[in-house]
Amino acid sequence: MSSKRKAEDSTILVPMKPIFLTKARREQLALQCRLEETEQQKKCHDLLRSSDTINDNVAITSNKNLDDRESERERERRRRERVREKERWSRREEEERERVRLEKVAAREREKELEAIKEQYLGSKKPKKQVVKARDKFRFDWENTEDTSRDMNLLLHHNPHEALLLFGRGLRSGIDRQVQKKQALDTYANAFGMRQDRHWSGKKLDEMTEKDWRVFREDFNISFKGSKIPRLMRDWEESDLSDELKNAVKRAGYRKPSPIQMAAIPLGLQQRDVIGIAETGSGKTAAFVLPMLSYITRLSPMSEENEQEGPYAVVMAPTRELAQQIEEETAKFAHYLGIKVVSIVGGQSIEEQGFKIRQGCEVVIATPGRLLDCLERRYIVLNQCNYVVLDEADRMLDMGFEPQVMGVLDAMPCTNLKPEKEDEGLDGKKMYRTTYMFSATMPPAVERLARKYLRNPVVVTIGTAGKVNDSISQHVIMTKESDKFCSLQRLLGKLGDKKAIVFVNTKKNADVVARNLDKAGYRVTTLHGGKLQEQREISLEGFRGKRYNVLVATEVVGRGIDVPDVAHVINYDMPGKIETYTHRIGRTGRAGKTGEATTFLTLQDTGVFYDLKQMLIRSNSPVPPELARHEASKFNPRTIPNKSSR
Repeated sequence: MSSKRKAEDSTILVPMKPIFLTKARREQLALQCRLEETEQQKKCHDLLRSSDTINDNVAITSNKNLDDRESERERERRRRERVREKERWSRREEEERERVRLEKVAAREREKELEAIKEQYLGSKKPKKQVVKARDKFRFDWENTEDTSRDMNLLLHHNPHEALLLFGRGLRSGIDRQVQKKQALDTYANAFGMRQDRHWSGKKLDEMTEKDWRVFREDFNISFKGSKIPRLMRDWEESDLSDELKNAVKRAGYRKPSPIQMAAIPLGLQQRDVIGIAETGSGKTAAFVLPMLSYITRLSPMSEENEQEGPYAVVMAPTRELAQQIEEETAKFAHYLGIKVVSIVGGQSIEEQGFKIRQGCEVVIATPGRLLDCLERRYIVLNQCNYVVLDEADRMLDMGFEPQVMGVLDAMPCTNLKPEKEDEGLDGKKMYRTTYMFSATMPPAVERLARKYLRNPVVVTIGTAGKVNDSISQHVIMTKESDKFCSLQRLLGKLGDKKAIVFVNTKKNADVVARNLDKAGYRVTTLHGGKLQEQREISLEGFRGKRYNVLVATEVVGRGIDVPDVAHVINYDMPGKIETYTHRIGRTGRAGKTGEATTFLTLQDTGVFYDLKQMLIRSNSPVPPELARHEASKFNPRTIPNKSSR
């Protein structure tokens, strides 16, 4: 009701006498009441319509959510159906392979039965004993390309009646003597192939013959085992590396490739699986880093779209120090190519390492245990990683890392199984993982791993597998356990300020020897698995920086660690395997330098006497008389049958 009417009502209530309204006033009041009712009805109508709109929106939203849930259930149902269909196909393929295998076995059994029946009724055919005559036993087969009667003397016998001047036949009169001498020299040079049979180092690449390549391999003691082997790399300019990588190699100070690099880099550029066996300090790291970087440069650059899919390549090493050393070596070349390298090792924060990986990197260098932890915690994925390197593969297997290595390989998108056909996958039609395995020795465990997981591998051997570098002079001292420390002090006293590594077998013994040397006044530090990662890095850096000149270490330093200018390696405790001995003394005599290795041997080390004696004989090193006369050094313990098993 309007304020005017309220005022009028108030005026009506105040006086006691009745008030009479006119007709116009009554009509005006009635119209005003109708307008107020109409306004009230309009407000109610608007309120009802707004409530209906809200209800309709709620209904539409609920229907949309219902449709989304139905779509999600349908997608989940289809996904499960695809998984079940894939499993059914896998079972069918497995059943088919098993059926084929059983048929082959049954066919072989039938052939054996037929052979047995033939032998029963017809008798067995005994092969005749082949008698080799004396003249055939020592026959030497010449190759046509090396027949000297054809390729050297052929030009001399073209005109046998023509006088051969200068060499015993005199000169013609009336012709300049110098011209005749030059003609005669040219004739003999062509006849005896002096110009054609130059050394391979004086020939261009297109002039190299099969004989030249054979001589080249013999000069560097390179041997191969495998099929479809490319030509070797004589120098960096003749390699198939990109110009950016060649410039990076020059800036890193690599003037001439080492034998393992000459043989392994061409194979890596073809993405072949390689098993590299070379002595310590021979440049194995660059042999697998350069092909790996060349492979990465051919891929699309790492960006925000694909950096969450993981790295392009993975390098695994058995120890933290070796992994960090490989990272430094890789960064020398990757820095010029814009490739990011990250190392993952134990003893550091796994969360920080996971953060670095999530920021994007092309190469991850890790120890197997820490890498598998990152995979299980989803800090890293390997959805686009098809290149893996196993450095010091035998050491990883000895340390029990085989399950972790297999777990990492199974997380990669490409197959880790060998193809049924030997040459399958070499034409590039099917994607296979590229696997590199490097070591200084080739124990049976590495051979089993290679036969199972490598695709048509090529075994590259530099020198002899397990052979010690010729630049290392080896000395073995037969002693007692109580006399070791005195002998150690005498050796270190002769060295002066030169670097020396003292190897022991246990962490406790390392601390004891280091403590005694420290009391004797030596600048000594220790490195073993019982120390924190930060302490290990400080010790190794101090030894490299010559703050310490004696490093007492366990097997942590025995594999792949490169410390420059190590003059002497001392085996305070003889290891239980000859392969470990080879790796230990390989810490000296690196990069063409000479070094010495001294080993303290006691009667408790008889299990390795035979192998050590053979190693010293092959290296032309002196064998102590006590070791040579000992019964354990005369027979191989692996060939002597166990009497208790008879």
